[in-house]
Amino acid sequence: MSDIAKVDLTKVKPYGDTLNDGMIQLSFSLPVPFGEEANEAAKTLARKMGLEEPAVVCSKDLGVGYTYVIMYGKCQHTVDFTSIKVTKIEVEVMDKYEVEKYIKENIRRDVVILGACTGTDAHTVGIDAIINMKGFHGHYGLERYKGIEAYNLGSQVANETLVAKAIELNADAILVSQVVTQKDVHIPNLTQLVELLEAEGIRDKVVLVCGGPRLSHELAQELGYDAGFGAGSYAEDVASFVVTEMVKRKL
Repeated sequence: MSDIAKVDLTKVKPYGDTLNDGMIQLSFSLPVPFGEEANEAAKTLARKMGLEEPAVVCSKDLGVGYTYVIMYGKCQHTVDFTSIKVTKIEVEVMDKYEVEKYIKENIRRDVVILGACTGTDAHTVGIDAIINMKGFHGHYGLERYKGIEAYNLGSQVANETLVAKAIELNADAILVSQVVTQKDVHIPNLTQLVELLEAEGIRDKVVLVCGGPRLSHELAQELGYDAGFGAGSYAEDVASFVVTEMVKRKL
């Protein structure tokens, strides 16, 4: 019988070599000089986190009084996996050709989609993966889809500029990518966009989507968006949601 068959889903814990050994790996930086004292500080912190048998397996001098540490420890806590509920996007994901067919049969016109990295965010890797023709990892971007007019406005786009462009092009959907999220700067930025759309009276006329490594569907909805896509999302995921949402709302 495999270990998977023996798992008690009401008491799930990490494992490394054997089931339920609780082994986890941590990596972090400490603002202390490199040396044995830094390693001991790391192990002390791990014990305070509830880890048993903490061991530093690698530490590096970052210079100017900082140390980088990689360590292992045994977690004693468990989680009831059966009680976990996650707010997820409920949509049947179509491939590129199915999306194109859906647009042709149900919307019967081109769908206009704008995308941008807004605020001070200069990282376009996410929005490029969704919109640019070549896409990412074998998944073509929206520019290649028949029936979709996709516009990538690039990085550091002001919310006011994005809203003005949406009005100019009569956009059906707006995609916002947020990669830089230190100190939660993405929260007020994303919130401001919603407020601007509401002030212009067009919030209900567009499908509003955000995405990024620290964004979830639940957070997106809390901020006033229709959907939020995290890491590992592709153009077909976004396209499937946008076009079905348009039909649902009769946009």
